Amino acid sequence: MTADPGPPSGLPEPPTRPALTREYLALAALALIDAHGLRKFSMRKLGTAVGFDPMAVYRHYDDQEALFDGVAEALFDEVDAGSLPWDGPWRELAREYCTRLRDVLLRHPHAVQVFATRPVRSPASIDTGVRMLAKLHADGIPPADALRLARCLREFTVGHALSIAVARLGAERRSRKPEPGSPGYNLLAEAADATALDDHFALGLTALLRGFRATG
Repeated sequence: MTADPGPPSGLPEPPTRPALTREYLALAALALIDAHGLRKFSMRKLGTAVGFDPMAVYRHYDDQEALFDGVAEALFDEVDAGSLPWDGPWRELAREYCTRLRDVLLRHPHAVQVFATRPVRSPASIDTGVRMLAKLHADGIPPADALRLARCLREFTVGHALSIAVARLGAERRSRKPEPGSPGYNLLAEAADATALDDHFALGLTALLRGFRATG
């Protein structure tokens, strides 16, 4: 009985890098945007960062705008919509969704603009939208009205996150609010000192949800 032959000469090295996928590239792009900001991002820098020929990115995304669509989808996936309280009242569901979305966006302040400037058309997003409308429809809200409510909530949430992100990324440092005791210190400045930058989200969301009662 002869021993098994050894490996042939010239056998290629086993792969050590992950194969590129759309999902992997979108997450890598999000990580680069988080680290360096949106203005410094480019498709070439992404290809270099993941260790592939920069042109390899274009085999998965036609251009940067298409890639940013993928980044927006990755942000939506982070919300984990499947674990929302779907069995509870629709207002509780809507509140939790908006809160999670706000928290996800503020974890990625450089990427909020990406999410805010494009619709998210992934299967997960569409499925969530359908489930939301079905939930409201089951409570007697017609689908068209349910969509109007959902749009109001999304615009409030994304707009809030965008405003806070811009402030945290530097705009707050340019505030001209007068200091206490100065001649220009007025009621508005006093009220600003008594509040936090983002402590109005829950108040605004509650007001929206209560206002929807007349519709529902």
